[in-house]
Amino acid sequence: MQRLLPFAAAAAFTSKVADPSLPLIAQQLGQRLYHKNVVEHYERPRNVGSFDKSDPDVGTGLVGAPACGDVMKLQIKVDDQGNIVDARFKTFGCGSAIASSSVATEWVKGKSLDEVLQIKNSDIAKHLSLPPVKLHCSMLAEDAIKAAVKDIQAKRAAKA
Repeated sequence: MQRLLPFAAAAAFTSKVADPSLPLIAQQLGQRLYHKNVVEHYERPRNVGSFDKSDPDVGTGLVGAPACGDVMKLQIKVDDQGNIVDARFKTFGCGSAIASSSVATEWVKGKSLDEVLQIKNSDIAKHLSLPPVKLHCSMLAEDAIKAAVKDIQAKRAAKA
């Protein structure tokens, strides 16, 4: 049986119709749950870990939300042409913050630095069906992407 996310971290999602993709107990209880996309990225996060921040090809973005205590570190590895070849994250926060980080690392891979700056928190929030109370999680992901790009650009400018 799939595990339910902790009640304290659960986002406000209530379904009047049982979703067959949810665990049976959740269907029966009608509890407030994360959307299935959040659960997927929370239970099976992609690209967890970190790179050596002193690597000249790695950009690091470290952001936090003082109101809730979430902290997100997102790192990108960039090739000589300015394309992101890999990404990693470490996040201390709720399920929505972890899921937002995981989605962000998936979406940045294979894109150029300019392309990833077009990723908006609203796109991540929509993909994860985040409620308004959890939108700060997707904002952290967008801010972390921007910070990582800024870091790699600063490293490359200093090297030039």
